[in-house]
Amino acid sequence: MSRIDENGQEQTLAIIGLGYIGLPTASMFAASGVRVHGVDINPNTVETINQGKAHIEEGDLDDLVARVVGSGRLSAHLEPMQADAYIIAVPTPVSHDAIRRPDLSYVMAAGRSIARHLRKGNLVILESTSPVGTTEQLRDALAELRPDLVFPGQGEDADVHIAYCPERIIPGRMLRELVENDRIIGGMTKQCGEIAAALYGKFVKGECLLTDNRTAEMVKLTENAYRDVNIAFANELSMVCDELGIDAWDVIEFSNRHPRVSILNPGPGVGGHCIAVDPWFIVASSPERAQLIHQARKVNDYKPEHVIAQVEQALAENPDAKVACLGLSYKPDVDDFRESPALDIAIRLARRLPGRVLCSDPYAHALGNAGHGDIDLGMVPAEEAVEQADIVVFLVGHAKFRGLSITEGKRVIDTVGFLRRQA
Repeated sequence: MSRIDENGQEQTLAIIGLGYIGLPTASMFAASGVRVHGVDINPNTVETINQGKAHIEEGDLDDLVARVVGSGRLSAHLEPMQADAYIIAVPTPVSHDAIRRPDLSYVMAAGRSIARHLRKGNLVILESTSPVGTTEQLRDALAELRPDLVFPGQGEDADVHIAYCPERIIPGRMLRELVENDRIIGGMTKQCGEIAAALYGKFVKGECLLTDNRTAEMVKLTENAYRDVNIAFANELSMVCDELGIDAWDVIEFSNRHPRVSILNPGPGVGGHCIAVDPWFIVASSPERAQLIHQARKVNDYKPEHVIAQVEQALAENPDAKVACLGLSYKPDVDDFRESPALDIAIRLARRLPGRVLCSDPYAHALGNAGHGDIDLGMVPAEEAVEQADIVVFLVGHAKFRGLSITEGKRVIDTVGFLRRQA
């Protein structure tokens, strides 16, 4: 897909979903010279972007959005319009019941929204992390809505090309990793993959590796399940050490001196839009086989219970104590609260101890963006929270917490080893 087609017309890209993945991706394509129509169902998001501002905090993203909106290369809209290529980057959550079923409603809604705009020669790419087979479901839905077009698998020459290309970037380094990281391009046909790779090649300097759509879907899930299993080992080890009265951080530090051992750091659980969610897609697809992956999810989901039990134990010694919860986002130094175990712990403690829980997070202003703006958590500056509290719980090691002075006599529960790293 070149910038100018054979008729001398500028080619266009529509990106459906302008969240943590969609907006950086749209901005990078726009910066590479592509005319990008961004689409989001949130009017505030659309308005903010069209003012040349990013609605999420991410390094130099604000400056990049201002530049590409100002140049006319990026604009945001509430509805899709006709384009040459479409990228779907919408959420794929899981249900919060015991079964934890994947919710593909956002993907299918995005597909329906672009169906009437499709033309012969279009490219559709799904970036949303999805269970194996989702790209095929999207293809089938589009084919049902547009019987006048030929889709991959329906004939030798498809009118519309479809591929799956998962994002693999991390908050805090998104713009850099969008450019540098290798991309897995899962085409529904070889030609689909090649056309999608040519599109990403406009700004991606990493290698574009071609495979089929089902393999690409499984690769994304595997990457995050691998990390989840390794974090689960660290979290389980920390709980065992707590029970035995041993410092888990000492155990991990000494164990990692072995040349073939590299244990990760434990924490209050696992959060974010990927690691806390994606392994459930594998479990849902193969519940009888994914035993280790399932158990790792259970361990990591249980870890907040363990932290709360530690606070309860401290309260048993001081029933009238006030509790400071430091850090609410899902990882340090980002404004992302999706699936955050720290936020879950703080909410539960605030309900258990009304008026006695003080919370602090340097990115608390973004709680509303994550759908948590109506939660009353008694937010105060970190220094004030530490000063007033009898029990101080470090849940996220934000850099802005460095240098906090904690007077002797306060009970400290450091779930992330933050104070140890400051020593």
